[in-house]
Amino acid sequence: MSLLKRINPFSKQNDETGFGTNPNGYGGRFINRDGTFNIRREGRPFWDRFSVYHTLLNLPAWKFTCVILLFYFSINLLYTGIYWMLGVDQFQGIIGQTPWMRLKEIFFFSTETFTTVGYGRVNPIGDGANMVAAIEAMSGFLSFAVATGLMYGRFSRPRAHLVFSDNALIGPYKDMTGLMFRFASYKDNHTLTNVDVTVTIGLQVMENGTPVYKFYSLPLERGKIESLSMNWTVVHPIDENSPLLGFTAEDMRNADVEIYVLVKGFNDVYANTVLQRTSYTYEEIQFNRKFIPMYRESENGRTTILELHMLNKSRETN
Repeated sequence: MSLLKRINPFSKQNDETGFGTNPNGYGGRFINRDGTFNIRREGRPFWDRFSVYHTLLNLPAWKFTCVILLFYFSINLLYTGIYWMLGVDQFQGIIGQTPWMRLKEIFFFSTETFTTVGYGRVNPIGDGANMVAAIEAMSGFLSFAVATGLMYGRFSRPRAHLVFSDNALIGPYKDMTGLMFRFASYKDNHTLTNVDVTVTIGLQVMENGTPVYKFYSLPLERGKIESLSMNWTVVHPIDENSPLLGFTAEDMRNADVEIYVLVKGFNDVYANTVLQRTSYTYEEIQFNRKFIPMYRESENGRTTILELHMLNKSRETN
């Protein structure tokens, strides 16, 4: 469906979002909650679109560890199979009496060669085994160089380390209502400075009988702070300049509303500018609610405690 009511004419339209206006080709939200764009590309071969480096940098830690272990054992099994086909007589120092015990010794010889450890009891004497061992040693230190670069890239990659509230709220703000959400930095000693936030709303309206998407910049109570040492509740006053003026939950559903959030700041730990995105759809906007404060004084009265588990806590308003 599309919104039939008239948008506030004083709202500031934003035509620079990079999203088109034709709603027929869209499926789901524009921005996922984790900040990634909800887009899948087709029309080119998979390997043209797939980036190994980007994928390995962005995999969760447990998946990245599994990929490293899988690669390590797979390539050693591959070399073990090549050595086995060349023959056990290409090696000296093998003491296993059964095929299984000899296969194990060749496998561990492969791991020692791949890692350039080379304990020395089992060593190749045939030309074929020596050639394969030389190639394996080279592929080993090249693989470890790549793995080291990936681990360093994952470890040192600048991040904002922000966590956002699960829902945006519409509730009392001063003598009017406001749209609000909040976020905080969850890492110790990662205080962002010169933090800017930009909020854009996308909604579907009828224009000359045709449904189109319109994007509007939402004016904020405060769009910049010097430092994000605590949480920040971002508020958009719903006043005469707001495209949400007079909106109900049903209006938001009909207009397929999505709130797009971009936060940018300087992280002094990485000495770099970082950013993080998220969005809220109409299903994630709650009416007549207000956030509960998420900080308190410590027992000795000397420290402020930021209670991150309170980030999503809110209460109903009259």
